Amino acid sequence: MTERLALFAAALWWGTLSAVIGFVVPLLFRLLPSKPLAGHAAAGLFTAQAWVSLGCGALLLLVLRGRAGAGREARARTTMSFVMAGMLLALLIEFAVAPRIVARVNLPLWHGTGTAMFALQWLCAAVVLWRLGGERRS
Repeated sequence: MTERLALFAAALWWGTLSAVIGFVVPLLFRLLPSKPLAGHAAAGLFTAQAWVSLGCGALLLLVLRGRAGAGREARARTTMSFVMAGMLLALLIEFAVAPRIVARVNLPLWHGTGTAMFALQWLCAAVVLWRLGGERRS
């Protein structure tokens, strides 16, 4: 049961990141009448995404912590490292980068930094999903 829960959490994390950055935010900028309005809506989505990332990450850490003591220590610890990196990126985006973007402080720098960090978070979630999905079931 916990195996499936972990896989579901990883899929939810990666899937929501993919949907937000790959479809929803670009559509906001295409369909809404102004860039400031689209930016405001995107900021709300990124905040919601940060909380989804943290929730899924916390659940994954709980499940993987149990695995680390069940004879699958090395693999679980490596996967936990990717989960923690993704969670750290979500926190940094939300509380360090986003406020600077909203304040329009050196916007090109902070927007580029946030985009790169979001891509790295997506990659962390993809690695976690790949590792959990590829495990042999006993």
